[in-house]
Amino acid sequence: MSNIRAWAALAAGNRFVPYEYDPGPLGPDEVEIAVEHCGICHSDLSVLENDWGISRYPLVPGHEAVGRIVAVGERVAGLAPGQRVGVGWHAGSCMHCHSCLGGDQHLCAAAQATIVGHHGGFAERLRSHWAWVVPIPDALDPGAVGPLLCGGITVFSPLLLYGIRPTARVGVVGIGGLGHMALKFLRAWGCEVTAFTSSESKREEARRLGAHRVVSSRDAGAMRTMARSLDLIIVTVNVPLDWDALMATLAPKGRLHLVGAVLEPIPVAAMNLLLGQLDVSGSPTGSPTAIATMLAFAARHQVLPQVEHFPMSRVNDAFEHLRAGKPRYRIVLDADFG
Repeated sequence: MSNIRAWAALAAGNRFVPYEYDPGPLGPDEVEIAVEHCGICHSDLSVLENDWGISRYPLVPGHEAVGRIVAVGERVAGLAPGQRVGVGWHAGSCMHCHSCLGGDQHLCAAAQATIVGHHGGFAERLRSHWAWVVPIPDALDPGAVGPLLCGGITVFSPLLLYGIRPTARVGVVGIGGLGHMALKFLRAWGCEVTAFTSSESKREEARRLGAHRVVSSRDAGAMRTMARSLDLIIVTVNVPLDWDALMATLAPKGRLHLVGAVLEPIPVAAMNLLLGQLDVSGSPTGSPTAIATMLAFAARHQVLPQVEHFPMSRVNDAFEHLRAGKPRYRIVLDADFG
């Protein structure tokens, strides 16, 4: 098997440079994919900078990869060369632990992250265990679908986990890479959707993306008008917030759910939880089955992220764009290895 050309960072925070590696023989449970497009997630930046202390270098990021299968291992069934597929945050799991056998492969203690100790999708080819290779519905634009494989499933998972009904009243905190997809999914799901944003410039755009109501998270009076009204709040940001003000907007039996990686402890008054029978929870991405369910729903309702495209050869420009907070709302790299 020939070497794989990629873009890699050789140390934390470095610029990406052309890089080649030998993938070795294709494993019996592996699938090799010719990458066509790969989204950039903020997690790629976090791993590049080693913000979580788990990065390994040389680092080939990219965990929102879409492309065509070019080879399958001898034990792979149900997938074939030529099929368009995607790979998200995980590229493998043990397949024999309680979580894997129970359908929660994303919670496997031995789950293989696509970009930690494994070369990701900023490359001409990508390998993954067959279970994490998800077919892409024909109805979805392959050039835009990549961010659904990480960011999309991250905001979609709570709808499945907690049996959210179309009559639910749901708030979304943060109208960015994750939040804008949450608005789209929730509106298509049938929910009454409230967007919380600290940016007045995003008010009209939030409505266009699916919000029925937009509330400034910096306006104490506006926050008070939302008291005891929401069944679920999905927090998509990774910064400290006025947690008391947010908790006060939950209706009895409401849930504050985090999908953004807030690094500081969240203070929550136990008495408020008790009196309102409230829940505080969090979730990562999702299982392969959940990802397939999300893609089927997205295909039926044409839910796709709003994306900007860069050729993969301009990956450094794309990351500068991301660092500056300029994307509206996700970046997709188009493979151009020639």
